[in-house]
Amino acid sequence: GGKHRDCAQIGVASIRRELPADATQAQVEAVVDELNADPACTGYIVQLPLPRHLDAGAVLERMDPAKDADGLHPVSLGRLTLGVEAPLPCTPRGIVELLRRYDVPINGARVCVIGRGITVGRPLGLLLTRRSENATVTLCHTGTKGLAWHVREADIVIAAAGSPELITKDMLRPGAVVLDVGITRTDHGLVGDVHPDAASVAGWLAPMPGGVGPMTRAMLLANVVEAAERNANAV
Repeated sequence: GGKHRDCAQIGVASIRRELPADATQAQVEAVVDELNADPACTGYIVQLPLPRHLDAGAVLERMDPAKDADGLHPVSLGRLTLGVEAPLPCTPRGIVELLRRYDVPINGARVCVIGRGITVGRPLGLLLTRRSENATVTLCHTGTKGLAWHVREADIVIAAAGSPELITKDMLRPGAVVLDVGITRTDHGLVGDVHPDAASVAGWLAPMPGGVGPMTRAMLLANVVEAAERNANAV
């Protein structure tokens, strides 16, 4: 619902295609084909994660890359790797925008990204090492040996491993910029990757929820608007 409210606020018409949890691969792909062919649809996303019985990779690959509002199509990720203009993954783009908005120095900064997922960890490293950002990125994960050492060396820590309260205050250098992007559903609600006690050490802290999430939604809208502009220029 939040994404549709966002669209309404800025004057973007939004559509929603809901399928039952037991929808078949063919049914999901039929909706993707429909949206690809619909000239009124500028851009769209496939809401992840999909139920386990579905092949999410095949669904994403079936999307028209020109309508990829999430920046997760293999073509979009390939272009990001090559440094060619393409829709950018929303959460990594939102993280960079958030750092810039608060004048956090990125150029030359040592950044520790914890998490190797395709939505945040992997593409974020590619974004932050572009010449326009020029950060030095260490990509860690739950299997990294000596994780605390890598975190302590960093000026900016971005936790996106989906491992509850993995990052604690004793791992951080005082004044570090910390962004919590991890999310785990528990009986007590949503829990992030950063322990609440990190707030006493961090210079800046983007908590979960409420920190990076709204930026992700904003960047989704930016991707849709940019897709519309590219469409208009191509006509």
